[in-house]
Amino acid sequence: MPTTFQKRQKEMKRQEKQKLKLERRAQKKLSEGETSSDQEELQVLNAPQILEEFMDLPNDPRAKH
Repeated sequence: MPTTFQKRQKEMKRQEKQKLKLERRAQKKLSEGETSSDQEELQVLNAPQILEEFMDLPNDPRAKH
């Protein structure tokens, strides 16, 4: 059976692991926020944009007739 000292050491290790885990989560959350804001810049549109995938091109071999 563990002694009181061993129990205290075990609890201190558990608390330290929990603290490190919380710090990693906070750091990950911050880095994800920075990454997502840098990926794409918002633009003001004056008219709708047609995406290539929705355009019907006459010479497109993928187009189904």
